[in-house]
Amino acid sequence: MVEDINKSVTMTLKAIPILRIFDETKANEFYQGFLGMNLDWEHRFEPEAPIYMQVSRDDLILHLNEHHGDCSPGAKVFVQTAELDNLYQEIIERPYKYNRPAISTAPWGDRFFEVIDPFSNKILFNEQLG
Repeated sequence: MVEDINKSVTMTLKAIPILRIFDETKANEFYQGFLGMNLDWEHRFEPEAPIYMQVSRDDLILHLNEHHGDCSPGAKVFVQTAELDNLYQEIIERPYKYNRPAISTAPWGDRFFEVIDPFSNKILFNEQLG
């Protein structure tokens, strides 16, 4: 008997991006202070070791990593939201002098704004239209 290789299996998958950081203080200022994310947990193998931490906001979860070799700076994360205007207004009202995002229309027709963290990682917040 031959199995149907096209038969799909239902599973729950969730991606959690890992972003390279180089300074815990700057990361906290950006992700918690500017973006309003929560620090869920942090881990170090010893007190002076690089930090690995998780931040989240609603369903968005990011891992931030000071360890070399795990990932590269300059990544880009695409975040889908239905509340772009509210999120944008909340973020720009926070005092953070290094980013002043603006809402734009994407070539694919959606609305978005993008922020860049102190380590050249980009987060694009997108609101699908239509």
